[in-house]
Amino acid sequence: MEMVSYLKSSLLAAVWFVFLTFPLLVVKVNTLKDTVEWRWINMLWVAIAAFLLSIVWRWAMERRERGANSKEVLAADTVTRPGLGQRLLEDPKLNRPVIGVVALLALLMPWVSEMYQVTIWVFALIYVVLGLGLNITVGLAGLLDLGYVAFFGVGAYSYAILNTRFGLDFWICLPIGGLVGALVGVILGFPILRLRGDYLAIVTLGFGSIAKIVYENWEGVFNGSRGIEKIARPGFFGIEMGIDASTTFTYYLMLLMVVFTIFVTNRLKDSRIGRAWMALREDEIACVAMGVDMAQTKLSAYALGAFWAGLVGVIFASQTTYINPASFDFMLSAIVLSMVVLGGMGSIVGVVIAALVLNLLPEYLRAFEDYRMLVFGAVMVLMMLFRPQGLVANVRRTYAHPKAGEEGAHG
Repeated sequence: MEMVSYLKSSLLAAVWFVFLTFPLLVVKVNTLKDTVEWRWINMLWVAIAAFLLSIVWRWAMERRERGANSKEVLAADTVTRPGLGQRLLEDPKLNRPVIGVVALLALLMPWVSEMYQVTIWVFALIYVVLGLGLNITVGLAGLLDLGYVAFFGVGAYSYAILNTRFGLDFWICLPIGGLVGALVGVILGFPILRLRGDYLAIVTLGFGSIAKIVYENWEGVFNGSRGIEKIARPGFFGIEMGIDASTTFTYYLMLLMVVFTIFVTNRLKDSRIGRAWMALREDEIACVAMGVDMAQTKLSAYALGAFWAGLVGVIFASQTTYINPASFDFMLSAIVLSMVVLGGMGSIVGVVIAALVLNLLPEYLRAFEDYRMLVFGAVMVLMMLFRPQGLVANVRRTYAHPKAGEEGAHG
């Protein structure tokens, strides 16, 4: 009877899904020939896929529910063996060989692949740094930011203006872009110190929209919707480089930037300010009651998160040599936020993996261009249902109090 119920429910789900996707996947209007093409084979594949996925979905949900109901509470002194993923992150004997292999492949990649692939990886690494920067604000401090793209745009426009109009070099503008981004982050943070939840999301979303409108309408500074072109690529001790050599140089620069960002973020996470961020994320009222300065903690989270966005904004402008307001729309903030959520709030390794997956898979799945967003939405739903903590959950430190006998022996 249970299998029959599965089949009936899955059949209804398949029919309903075919009805919803019929105008998109079956009907195709050819405007050049003024004809309508009926792709009935697509409807068949959608029905079969929806039917099978529905069966697997219902089985998985029921299994998950049974597991939750049958789960027993472990005793306080029971020691559980950590999983392979946790041991891989914590045991140097396991993770160091993996890191070495990944580093070797990353260093050799420009010499064994086409320049198109190198360019894709440059932008993927830019998104990795963006995700790690937003992970400070959202993952560690728990401050939802839907206008993160504004800081990215500030860094890019800072370099574009200073380079094209004042002739400043890339290496001079790189720290300037980061500092300008941090300054804008502090300016944004001051008015919203007491906002939380949906109100904070709405204000940051509005800030991102305002930044784009300023780029489009302040033509005297940002050149309006035409954007800024002929931005200089990064140089190396005055050496003239072509497009391929400059792209390879930018790739290695982004590798160093990713390593530096991971190092700094990891150190911040274990520092005093990092613990204050995590305490603020868990319970703001209790955090303030324990004596943590809420204003300083929030402003530092906004400033440091925006600093990394400003830095990579400079590199983004130098790589593309042309920027316009369309490069900094809300979808970019949504994608970067998706990296943090899918990777795991506060997890550095998870954000790196999620950033690479969300940016490389769409490029390598161009053959399925019509279905990429459908697959992306399905993956997001599955992740939120079966692994809401993200790909790599943030492992919290645990502190065990010594037992009475051990305490007396040490005393």
